[in-house]
Amino acid sequence: MSLLLGVNVDHVATLRQARYALQPDSPNAEPNPLVACRAAQAGGADSITIHVRGDRRHMQEHDAIEIREKCALPLNLEMGNTPEMLALALKLVPDFVCLVPETREEVTTEGGLDVCGQAEATKKTVGLLQDAGIRVSLFIDPEAVQIEAAARTEAEMVELHTGAFANAFGVAEKHELAQLQAGAQQAHALGLQVNAGHGLNYENLIRFLAVPHLTELNVGHSIVARSVLVGFEHAVREMRNLMANYPTSCSS
Repeated sequence: MSLLLGVNVDHVATLRQARYALQPDSPNAEPNPLVACRAAQAGGADSITIHVRGDRRHMQEHDAIEIREKCALPLNLEMGNTPEMLALALKLVPDFVCLVPETREEVTTEGGLDVCGQAEATKKTVGLLQDAGIRVSLFIDPEAVQIEAAARTEAEMVELHTGAFANAFGVAEKHELAQLQAGAQQAHALGLQVNAGHGLNYENLIRFLAVPHLTELNVGHSIVARSVLVGFEHAVREMRNLMANYPTSCSS
């Protein structure tokens, strides 16, 4: 099976908010995340990822509703484990939910979810989402204790946080890659679907494809940045083409 691409369109909304933060639903507000979703589909995306944050810094609830209703691709909703976001997820009923850590101070999601420290609350939310027919992923660092804890929640998937790899170079990058390889092996052995994302781009992706057992990558900022120069559909297609280099033997 070929490696799947989930395109995160959050930063399309970030660009819109730069001018239309007070009127994000204005007919003049641009760019429109829904239009980007359709371009992503044309470029070969397999799913769309969005993150409605508590502070609404980019995606708004009306964006999520519009994308769910009008985009044909499966929807992956990233969300903090809060009553507000659980209510939104149960209203939207996306195909997937990825539980992520969230603080107001961060620029973007930094680090994985502490499943070990929030085991009871995480498992409860996983169960509520699954009862609604939603498959659940946990965004975690590639650490053995977190992967073991994720399996105990009975979530179907983990998304390995690739930020440390993306920000490392030389020997440090090799170390982070080895951590991800070991984490993917462990998660796969525990019966978890292995996804990955955060900071992957057109340059580091080739080296990252040495990680085994991957099902889907979620890429956002790099595609949005590239689209400024070449257009959204083309930027997605370029990423899709790079991912075609994933060895078939790695996905088994």
